[in-house]
Amino acid sequence: MTAAEARAHASAADGKLTRKEEREAAQALVAEIQRLAAEIGRPLRYMEVCGTHTVSIFRAGIRQLLPENVALVSGPGCPVCVTADDYMDKAIAYAHRDDVILATFGDMLKVPGSQSSLAEAKAEGADIRIVYSPLDTLAIARENPEKKVIFLAVGFETTAPTAAALVLAAEQAGLQNVYLLSAQKLVPPALRALLTDPEVRVDGFLLPGHVSVVTGLDVFQFVADEFHTPGVVTGFTPVAILRSLVRLLQQTEKGEARIENEYESVVQAAGSPAARRTMAEVYETVDAPWRGIGVIPQSGLHMKEAHVAHDIERLLPMDVPVGDNHPGCRCGEVLRGIVTPRECPLFGKACIPTHAIGPCMVSVEGVCAAWYKYGQGRFEFGK
Repeated sequence: MTAAEARAHASAADGKLTRKEEREAAQALVAEIQRLAAEIGRPLRYMEVCGTHTVSIFRAGIRQLLPENVALVSGPGCPVCVTADDYMDKAIAYAHRDDVILATFGDMLKVPGSQSSLAEAKAEGADIRIVYSPLDTLAIARENPEKKVIFLAVGFETTAPTAAALVLAAEQAGLQNVYLLSAQKLVPPALRALLTDPEVRVDGFLLPGHVSVVTGLDVFQFVADEFHTPGVVTGFTPVAILRSLVRLLQQTEKGEARIENEYESVVQAAGSPAARRTMAEVYETVDAPWRGIGVIPQSGLHMKEAHVAHDIERLLPMDVPVGDNHPGCRCGEVLRGIVTPRECPLFGKACIPTHAIGPCMVSVEGVCAAWYKYGQGRFEFGK
């Protein structure tokens, strides 16, 4: 190991590296990746399953640095992207009711439903509020006691505890006009679905750092034990991603499969028991639909009977047609790593960030949006 590589590994957080050290560490890690790839020889495909990783990889131009036989592919790591059309159609239908205020994160506004979007509904007069935390919904509910205030609970294990905390806080405050429209999803069942999909070939995973803060490492152990596929929980700087790729290649070279933690400064092996307890108090697991993958067993979160008073779908069911009315959009295949965005006939033509056809182009974490914005990026440390 070179001195630069040693410094990269010794630093608990990449923020401790100077720009010069970061460049040197990156160069050393890229050289090690090239050496290991040459030793292995065969084509390799490693998948990141976090939208923030996707953006970081593109922004730094990491794909352009990899040897020809090493490919990085993007998986279903963007919660907005894997949300089905009928969820958006329900949200839009609720938003059009005179007795409803919809609270949502900003990246949901332009996600297309079958016929329109929340942005269009807002322009037509629907009361839709942008919030920065689920708990911001409480203030809206207090100020508007005559309205049903619905929070769009879309996300993975990272945001599910805060949505559950909103329900508990509303109950404690006696706010009976706070509701969730839930499409929370769990990452490990999606990995199982990918690993059992004959069209998907993955030699290892860059595992999501933010999700792992909540889940810990054990939930991913089946990836190694059952599928003999390595995984590394990864941070978000270029050096952290390159270090994780070195770890994956080292396991591949030795024919090993382990779940390793390259984000120890943030992710503990046990995760956050408190966050998981909050989730478990409010939610139970159910089968859930994922765009491009289909229904994945026990991959969704559904409010328990004890909290049904805050579940808008059970209080006020909203029937909408089920279907995908975006002909030509290959977002589903992109989310499984089967095709790249450039293989979609709409990419960069009919589908661009300002006029997105599919959700992969809408979200800042979307694979297509990252390809469109950073696809020609270069790896430039310290600039």
